[in-house]
This record gives sequence, C-alpha cells and structure tokens, in this order.
Amino acid sequence: MKKILATILLGSSCAAANAADTYTIDANHTHATFTFQHLGLSAFDGKIPAEDGTIVLDRAQKTGSVEVTFDLQKVATGVAKFDDHLRSNDFFDVKTHPKAAFKASKIEFRGDKPATIAGNLTIKNITKPVTLEVTSFQCVEQHPMAKVPACGANASATIKRSDFDLKYALPAVPDEIELRIEVEAMRK
Repeated sequence: MKKILATILLGSSCAAANAADTYTIDANHTHATFTFQHLGLSAFDGKIPAEDGTIVLDRAQKTGSVEVTFDLQKVATGVAKFDDHLRSNDFFDVKTHPKAAFKASKIEFRGDKPATIAGNLTIKNITKPVTLEVTSFQCVEQHPMAKVPACGANASATIKRSDFDLKYALPAVPDEIELRIEVEAMRK
C-alpha cells in the first residue's frame, strides 16, 4: 500500500511540476510601442498601453499561448494633437474600434527560452498573422514588489500599417512600422 501511495504522490508531483503556468498581464508595465519614419526625416514613437491579458507557459513542454488586449483610446506619442489624430477616422478610429489585440497559440523555444511567438494581431477588426521575435525573456521566482513569480519579455516584428487600413499619408509616411511589445506578468 505504501508503494502504491508513493507512486501516486510522486506521479502527481511530477505532473504538477510539468504543468503550464498561467500569468496575468501587469497592465501598468505592459504596452505596445510603434516606431515609424516621419516623412523620411526622423523616427517617431508611440505607445499603446495594455488593458489586460494572459500568458500560459509550459517551459517543460516548450509550449504556450498569449492573449493581450490594448487600449487604443490611450495611444500616446507625447504630442497631444498627433494623439488625437491617431484616434481619429484617419487612423485607429477609436470610436468604432477602441481595442487592439494580439492572440498567439504557438510559442517556439530556443533552448529553455521563447524565441518566437506566432499569432494574430487585430486592429480595426482586421486580423493578420504576425510573428514576434523575442529579444529578451526573464522569469523570477519572486517579483521584488508583488512577492509572486513573474516573467517579463520584449518582442518585436515589422508590420505594414496598410494591412490594418491605416493608410493615411501613404507613401509620404512609410508603410512599415516597427512594433514592439514589452510585457510583465505575474503568475496566478
């Protein structure tokens, strides 16, 4: 009986150790940043804060998923007039489409860390495949302030804004946008 009980306990302990971990996005430290060339003269940046999201990582099985929602109504470039223009019908049309989202169910690992995240980006109800390259990834057993396990990552991709019906000022302002997603998340 002791042998059977030990096998059951050991088996459930190993299963728990190999189970996927679920992390909740820290909206205060998660955002999408975009960079574009302004009239071919200089790089210009904007930031869109995350509203909520979930990351599931199974590092033992090297799989996972990501779901993040971004609040387009809070797009910020540091230039109030331009922020208003980005919210208008010329760009994001936030009255009709206040949110953007990235949803991925394929995370590829290089060694023990995620290397790419393939998913779908939705802006203005237009969904296109996007593969993010993970440029940094770090997990800690205890977040210094929240005192729970946490992970952080930065990932980037180049997208075409015209794919999402963001065509204003083409071709004077180039079509290609560098998209970066910086994320911090706490384990539930």
